[in-house]
Amino acid sequence: MSVILDNATAPFDRLTPEEAESLRGAMDVAYFRPNETIIAEGSAPEGLYIVIKGCIEEREQGELVGLLGPKDFFDSRAVVQGVGVSGFTAREETLCALAPRADVLRLINSNPRFGAFFYSDISRKLEALAQKDESSQIESMMRARVRDLYLMPAAIIDSFQSIASAGRIMRDIDCNALLVRDGGRTGVITGMNLSKAVVLKGMTIEEPVKSIANFDLVTVEPDEFVSQVLLLMTKYNKRRIVVKEGDLYIGILEDINVLSFFAGNSQLVVGRIDRASTLPELGAAAKQIAEQVRPLRRQGVKFEVVAEIISDLNRRLFAKLFDLLCPPEMRDKACLIVMGSEGRGEQTIRTDQDNGLILSEPIDEAALNRFREQFSGALAEFGFPPCPGHVMVNNPLWSRTIAEYISDFRSWTTTPDEQSSMNIAIFFDAEAVAGDASLLARAKKDLVEKIVNERVCLARFAKAIEAFEPPIGLFNTLKTSEGEGDALDLKKGGIFPIVHGVRSLAIEQGLEETNTFKRLAKLAELGLIKEDFARDLARALDYLMTIRLDAQIDAAKSASLLKPATLTSMDRDLLRDSFQVVKQLRELVRRRFNLHMF
Repeated sequence: MSVILDNATAPFDRLTPEEAESLRGAMDVAYFRPNETIIAEGSAPEGLYIVIKGCIEEREQGELVGLLGPKDFFDSRAVVQGVGVSGFTAREETLCALAPRADVLRLINSNPRFGAFFYSDISRKLEALAQKDESSQIESMMRARVRDLYLMPAAIIDSFQSIASAGRIMRDIDCNALLVRDGGRTGVITGMNLSKAVVLKGMTIEEPVKSIANFDLVTVEPDEFVSQVLLLMTKYNKRRIVVKEGDLYIGILEDINVLSFFAGNSQLVVGRIDRASTLPELGAAAKQIAEQVRPLRRQGVKFEVVAEIISDLNRRLFAKLFDLLCPPEMRDKACLIVMGSEGRGEQTIRTDQDNGLILSEPIDEAALNRFREQFSGALAEFGFPPCPGHVMVNNPLWSRTIAEYISDFRSWTTTPDEQSSMNIAIFFDAEAVAGDASLLARAKKDLVEKIVNERVCLARFAKAIEAFEPPIGLFNTLKTSEGEGDALDLKKGGIFPIVHGVRSLAIEQGLEETNTFKRLAKLAELGLIKEDFARDLARALDYLMTIRLDAQIDAAKSASLLKPATLTSMDRDLLRDSFQVVKQLRELVRRRFNLHMF
């Protein structure tokens, strides 16, 4: 019996038209009553099931791990391995399409892209999935509406006001265009119009703007599609379109804003940071940094790249703030550092401040205290919350001379407590962003030499990787916590073990890299980790951080907590693969540092 096969759904979108037709012809439809077992735990499946109608419960060792609905498929692992660990039961009356196992295996063996979803390592699976996501991201963007874009303010000037007045208003509101009211009509004037009028036409700055305004406005409503805006800009050769709701002008949409919606406008933020000469101007630029994440993710940019862009912008911001506030007597004697995820270049959504200061020698205490409070206070005003652990410039423990830091390194490496290990991790991830970077290099060199010579300390430091168990069971089952609402913790169970395990190996080797992905590449280059395993770790970390980032963008209550039941069967497979890679890293670190001795 021929059934409907959705060629747009992974992994069937990887089939050729001929392969899809062949599979469709081999499929049949099966009906299941409520509570009827479709595949028992530990049994061999007849083939690959695709839900047409109804709801399927997936259980592992009796625990509910997922609910499958129309277009979900199961059990791909069991099809390949011949036996599965999950059981599948109809929750209600359900219709499923059944693709015979023999036909699925034939396609897996003949079509590598189709097979990647069943056999391949996590790296190839994620690469294949990314190709599909790229096209769907573009479709999503073209369905976006004008209200989703950044609009310039719809500031209005009367037509009799002077060119000089228009220039001052543009400067004050930081906008390159103004609407011009002239009786019953409305036009627009730009900074370029002002410049050409004075420089090229020889007009005086006291002449009215009416004579140089353009009154052939093109307007759109806020609910108009972005794709339509692109067509209007092309048709009428316009760089700006006015957004109007009824009789109310609500904004000016520039071509650069449309382009920024697709690709972000980080290059414009850089210029705004560099031009800032006051704290309010810098604060306005800081706000724009946070706005870069959503458009970058919208176009499918990988987490690693998003984090690199945001980290670069944040560091420029911190450096500019340092330049604005640093007293002359401290300017050549200090190094501003960022730490934690900011230091590793893995921060995207703005969280706590993690920064410090290294001085080459003591300076005037009053001047130092004034800088400490102004710097941390300004960042708080910019939207960077204070660090709960007070790892901030305004904390004297993280804002002192290099001699004082080095003096404490000895106690950090010889005192067997959690705070010492935390301090080592924080400082080892530090990156210089302003001032004399050689101060941080000297301090890190001393810290690494001390900890490498204290093998017991190094092992204690690495042992933190065992603080949290990966949420994966003996039979590759995802383990959730009832106390967390049947969710698992991405950060504790996956992200932290990878970051800290790699950090432990990196500090043992004295690596200068701070970014986890770059540390992995270096460790593979040194032969400490096999290249394919380093690649799997990088892919797993990127996947886990991407899931967390997308949850942060969606303003989830807890971005680190994830309910497997809300995921597709494909994502649950990738999650299992990621946690298996984490388990392998934990075992490698255990052996490397003899953690069984502790």
